[in-house]
Amino acid sequence: MSDPLQGISKLLQKGALIHNPSSVYIGQEVDINRLSGKGMVIYPGCRIMGEKSLILEGAKLGGEGPVSLQNCQLGPHVELKGGSFKNSVFLENSSMGASAQVREACILEESASGAHSVGLKQTILFPFVTLGSLINFCDCLMAGGTSRKNHSEVGSSYIHFNYTPNQDKATPSLIGDVPRGVMLDQRPIFLGGQGGLIGPSRIGFGNVVAAGSILHEDLLEENRLISSFPSKERNKEFNPGLYLNIKKRVINNIIYCANLVALRHWYKDIRSQFFQSNVLGKELYKAAVEKLDLALDERMKRMKELVENLHNATKTYHKILQKETVSFTQMKEIIENWQAIEDIFYNSKDASITLPGKERFIEKIAEEKRKQGCQYLKVIQGLDKNWREMGTEWLEAIVHGIKIKVFQRIPSFQ
Repeated sequence: MSDPLQGISKLLQKGALIHNPSSVYIGQEVDINRLSGKGMVIYPGCRIMGEKSLILEGAKLGGEGPVSLQNCQLGPHVELKGGSFKNSVFLENSSMGASAQVREACILEESASGAHSVGLKQTILFPFVTLGSLINFCDCLMAGGTSRKNHSEVGSSYIHFNYTPNQDKATPSLIGDVPRGVMLDQRPIFLGGQGGLIGPSRIGFGNVVAAGSILHEDLLEENRLISSFPSKERNKEFNPGLYLNIKKRVINNIIYCANLVALRHWYKDIRSQFFQSNVLGKELYKAAVEKLDLALDERMKRMKELVENLHNATKTYHKILQKETVSFTQMKEIIENWQAIEDIFYNSKDASITLPGKERFIEKIAEEKRKQGCQYLKVIQGLDKNWREMGTEWLEAIVHGIKIKVFQRIPSFQ
């Protein structure tokens, strides 16, 4: 597109409502054919950039402040009220408030939302997950909840701590999980405001964390009310580069990445059926899978950086502790086997997982889609318990299979 004004004119012709067109910028690289126009509303001060930009019908941009959109893909009726959005996917009816900063490889699924001043990167929110205001929630996958009235929520002023004193970011946190979370029938998770989660951590479904709590440990037991207390070790020596306990870090990264792989299979075999109604829908699906690939790439990159740090840490370990412990054995194992472990994850992305229930489950979804139409949430939530359990077993088999292969390489972590 050589003339940005021509692009605005074409959008108006396609049915978009653009308040003050002279204040809206559309980059020359943007393909107007990838912008639906139908029912779109664009408020003053908005910018759309990037050749991969994709916007479906009914999207609204800039209702509470200017929006800068770069190579993002928006499903039907997405509302981005203000802020900066880059290389991320927003599925139907998802929304973000003013002053948001959503960076690379985020996926907000149906009706997921954030209030004002929310920062995300490498984050996946399942349907209905709701974020309050003034939140930094990078490197997370969060599931739970069954509707907009019964949803997982993160309270205002919450932080996911994803950077360690040893300067690595192998810290993704899994809040809920993929195999059960995709069935949209689990109890919601609540993380109270003015709190924080130190990654990498895992939290089970149905848990409620009291406001002001800073969580350090995994909370895998479900349906609990949790609050944190000040550590007894208020002041102790810190040795840069010394990793005294990497077991939790490595295991949680492995489980997080295995869940990413399971989610990619879910998109490939199940969600793909709901994006095929038109060309733009297929492009939205491709963009979502691309973000899942980017998410796995990011986690592999961060783990590789951690492994490099561990290689240097072995010298520090001997110097300070002057002995070998289980932690030292674990460091050696992960250093020596990391490349093979990385290959396991990448080889699992497209590997065919043959299970008795998998094909039956896929056929059941196709059958329900023919009956009920292309309504993802309705179809999934309309499944009875036996079908949901069958789908969950398939995805859990993917996660479990990856874990077995990885732990065969690093047996001391079991």
